[in-house]
Amino acid sequence: MLGQSQAFSGFSVDDLGEARRFYGEVLGLDVEETGQGDMRMLTLKLGSGARVFIYPKENHTPATFTILNFPVDDIEAAVGDLERRGVTLVRYPGFDHDEKGIVRVGNGGPEAIAWFTDPAGNVLAVLQEN
Repeated sequence: MLGQSQAFSGFSVDDLGEARRFYGEVLGLDVEETGQGDMRMLTLKLGSGARVFIYPKENHTPATFTILNFPVDDIEAAVGDLERRGVTLVRYPGFDHDEKGIVRVGNGGPEAIAWFTDPAGNVLAVLQEN
């Protein structure tokens, strides 16, 4: 039954306008805003046809885990592009980051990953698969 559903994910932010600017202008994603007043929300339309719902939450607490992963063919180029757009990478203790903030993983996982946050503090990542 649910296996045929067009499921989608969602997460909260503390400032919907800032989220629209970040996801649309900084990351260059297709962002649609719907609703009015307290019922406004954003929908990210991703290249795969997937949708991600973003909603404002007054007492928002940033996710402490990666909420969105963006697979890329060339992580070095993706990280460079993010930096040119003003995005700062996050370096987590316990990981061996290179000078650009990229972690080389392997071992059955992605080949490399780099984390960053949105303005609400939610964790995002670019990753290069094997």
